[in-house]
Amino acid sequence: MKIKNSILFILVLLLLVSCDKKRVFDQYKSVGNAWHKDSIVTFDLPQLDSKKFYNLYVNVRDNDDYPFNNLFLIVSLEQPNHRIKVDTLEYQMTNPDGTLLGDGFSDIKENKLFYKDKEKFTQKGIYKIHIRHATRQTGKIEGVTLLPGISDVGFRIESTE
Repeated sequence: MKIKNSILFILVLLLLVSCDKKRVFDQYKSVGNAWHKDSIVTFDLPQLDSKKFYNLYVNVRDNDDYPFNNLFLIVSLEQPNHRIKVDTLEYQMTNPDGTLLGDGFSDIKENKLFYKDKEKFTQKGIYKIHIRHATRQTGKIEGVTLLPGISDVGFRIESTE
């Protein structure tokens, strides 16, 4: 019986993984129980086909400890020639009733947040993504030092083909 369950589990896992054909890169990094404002999450991207277009996403895992409606991020795309493109992004993280948006059955939700579409990587070399939060409380200039409720930050690249 255990062997049948193990085989069934492996088959279901393979089915789920094989359905994600557009995925080129998908990686998470833990930020602990709270994301410090000076903590920059960095990803070295794989060598990508310079003739293809890609859609880019920031992934965030959060839980019920997240106290805000929105999440503000500063995302930097560092090119191999060290030129940097910086974007300040805002994402809605809760429904109007305060429940978290995202996928998941428990209090941990996973959010796939759109970053860029149809991006081309024409330079040879290593591209890097740097992500930090820029969340502030309403009416305050000083940013939130420790952002509770965020446990992991990820980056995903999908092929447009």
